[in-house]
Amino acid sequence: MITARAAATFEPVGRSVATARAFVRDTLQGWGCADIVDDAVVLTSELVTNAVVHAGTAADVLCLRNDAGVRVSVADRYPEREIPLQNAGQIVVHPDREGGRGLLLCGALAARWGVEYTAAQKHVWFQLDLPERPAGTRAAGPALPVDALPVAETRVRVAVIQIDRGGCISFWNEDAQDLFAYDPEQVIGKPLTDFAAWPHTPGTGTGIVEALQLSRWEGSYGIRGADGRVVPVYASHLRVRDADGEASTVCLLVRDHERAILQSPPRTPAPDSATQAAQEGRPSDPFEVFIGSPAPDDLDGLLQRTVERARDMLDGDAAYLLLATDDETELEVRASTGLPSARQRFARVPVEAGSGRYGSARMPAVHEDLTAVPGAVPLLSGTGMRSVVTVPLKVEGRLTGSLGVAAEGAGRYTNEEALRLQFAADRIALAVERARLTELEKLRRGSLSFLVEASDLLAGTLDRDQTLALMAQMTVPTLATWCAVYTVADQASEPELSYVLHEDEDRIDGLKTLLMKVDPPEPVPTPGARVWSAPSDAAHDAALRTSMRSLGLGNSARPSTGPGATLATASAVGGETVVLPLVARNRVIGMLTLGKPTEEHFRQEILELAEDLSRRAALALDNARLYSERTAISQSLQRSLLPPELPDITGVEVEVIYRAAGEGNEVGGDFYDLFPIRDGAYGFAIGDVCGTGPEAAAVTGLARHALRLLAREGFGGPAVLERLNTAILDEGARSRFLTLLYGELWPQDDGSALLKVVCAGHPLPLRLRQDGSVEPAAEPQPLLGVMDDLELYEQTVTLDPGDVLLCVTDGVTERREGTRMLGDDGLTDVLTSCTGLTAGAVAARVLRAVERFAAEPASDDMAILAMRVPELQAG
Repeated sequence: MITARAAATFEPVGRSVATARAFVRDTLQGWGCADIVDDAVVLTSELVTNAVVHAGTAADVLCLRNDAGVRVSVADRYPEREIPLQNAGQIVVHPDREGGRGLLLCGALAARWGVEYTAAQKHVWFQLDLPERPAGTRAAGPALPVDALPVAETRVRVAVIQIDRGGCISFWNEDAQDLFAYDPEQVIGKPLTDFAAWPHTPGTGTGIVEALQLSRWEGSYGIRGADGRVVPVYASHLRVRDADGEASTVCLLVRDHERAILQSPPRTPAPDSATQAAQEGRPSDPFEVFIGSPAPDDLDGLLQRTVERARDMLDGDAAYLLLATDDETELEVRASTGLPSARQRFARVPVEAGSGRYGSARMPAVHEDLTAVPGAVPLLSGTGMRSVVTVPLKVEGRLTGSLGVAAEGAGRYTNEEALRLQFAADRIALAVERARLTELEKLRRGSLSFLVEASDLLAGTLDRDQTLALMAQMTVPTLATWCAVYTVADQASEPELSYVLHEDEDRIDGLKTLLMKVDPPEPVPTPGARVWSAPSDAAHDAALRTSMRSLGLGNSARPSTGPGATLATASAVGGETVVLPLVARNRVIGMLTLGKPTEEHFRQEILELAEDLSRRAALALDNARLYSERTAISQSLQRSLLPPELPDITGVEVEVIYRAAGEGNEVGGDFYDLFPIRDGAYGFAIGDVCGTGPEAAAVTGLARHALRLLAREGFGGPAVLERLNTAILDEGARSRFLTLLYGELWPQDDGSALLKVVCAGHPLPLRLRQDGSVEPAAEPQPLLGVMDDLELYEQTVTLDPGDVLLCVTDGVTERREGTRMLGDDGLTDVLTSCTGLTAGAVAARVLRAVERFAAEPASDDMAILAMRVPELQAG
């Protein structure tokens, strides 16, 4: 049979766990169930944590008083997340795991428990039975000597105040008049809230209005007397109804130091680990007593367990733990409960934050009211916490961290709580330091592996754009949520945004737009990461303006992006942003910018790893820059060796294909040219200088320019080549022998073309007739650059309409695949299949045949010159 009922809903935030604990504690104490309060609070804390943290929904807590005891139900709005159960309610959770420990506790502490599902909710409930007592006895304590009894005034005054359903005072007895110096006429009909100096019971989130609605409540607050001073009282509230069914609350109040008169007897605690160990005749482990067994085997799990146990030990609303850096100058937040952890995690604060004892993390400190000393504990700014106690973690006299517990109420902690917390901190400090060193060793090994891989990737390219992309891809998401790379061309240039990357591709454009509107960071060569607040400030301003426009409060002009995009960008860059200089060869060549989302911070180890990466990336980027500059200069010089655009020759189709061997080379030892000599006459040449690369290109330039000059001076083909031979030999040690096919072309009125050619050691030109036959169009003669005296002659060839003259270098005929070679015969076969094709099609088919002949890239320069006389049009 249900005799009492209380329910409350808690939002899906970390602070709700502490509020739910307080709600259950107050409710059960009000029902006189002090014997099971502690177990109920522990189980409620675990189940509400599962609902608001893991399920991520609001938690509905329902307390039911029945004949046997109390049933508490916690419901979340995520029924799809099932509870892992086996037969007979056995829990499938390994005891070493953090997750699922609430279910283990239910099985260990509750008389009965279970899970119920509806379409919209999942209910996890537990039943705690009250112990049986002799008839007429609710609670009893042992007989004590007089000096052990609680102290009270000679005349104990118990104020009796009755509050109606509207919260106004309807009865005020004489003791209330004596205690607070108000006559009944002064207070009756007025709300109790006008006189109550709340805060609430320590550790609860219940206000006085809520407390008056509970069936029973017990705790401390204050009553403002007629003289304006607050009288601390201990109160016991009982909700009753009269014969007409009208509800009211009866409040019994005594001076706070006389609380033993009204206070429910505490429940005898179950033996803890130390007591149990003593009973079993074995020494207790102080660390195990505080943390519990088994202890988490990872640092994050250990730290999280520590802050939760510290919060519960001091009945706080929040707790946090910071670890010291190696030089003991800063503390980094590593675990918290009851605080916005996403904002606080990895935030750093100085060890020596101010003067005096409370300004140093090396000493215990108690702040009774943070509103009186704003900024004393920056981590708690804006969290609603008013009192806090902090103690240091030390190992062999060295500061390794700091542990703090905070509460929403003022004056919650004294030196007594500080001593208790320090005792606990001393027990866990060594274990925390060992776990930290283990994690640090793992991180360093991972960092070495990361840097080795990064070095290999950066060394594998000399392309500037690819290097920029690699820098960003290696940092996102391993080191940061987003990354931007700025480059500096020279000391007089402004930094330029060169690459932007975000782990969410949909946010890259918005992030880039934002960064383009922000002044770039200063290119400071000082090593190490420095904080850059401009992106987050700009994002927050843009988000604020967008929100105001959407509410019609700002400029009516439409924003360039929608509210969603602006708010998403603000969230993406709202955290910590750091800038690392890219320094190579004693010059700042850019900046590597790393960022976190809303109010997240970087770990110090991550920043150190990013600094190592930036040094390697800077050298790779500078090498890519130097290579790009050298390549650009080389290509510019090489392009100057190529002939300008080919002239249009009336009555003759011309096509040239050129491929230089070697990466980055546009011109090698092979060359070609086609140029007008005089009216109606054109010179053409195709040659091959011994070797490839820049040395061969130098002789190429000499040959091409000499051919043009000599031909335009009126020399015939043999004379041109003989004089070129002399010029090559004059180069001495720098000379290279040269094969060359040179000819002169005269289009004829009858549609044919007259050619005079000289083939000096070069592969013979091939003539394709309309009937598909192929024949050489010249005879071989000595190559150039070997002998002083040459006697060359020219041969005359007439190309009829439809004929093709194909000229190639030995890069075509000597194309190899193993022991096979394309050769003159292979080229002849390819040309035979080109009957009726245009000059461009002939050249393309020859190139395709050469490329398909072997799988490996060509190792020699290659030039193809095709000339074709079109067929005569009928009519």
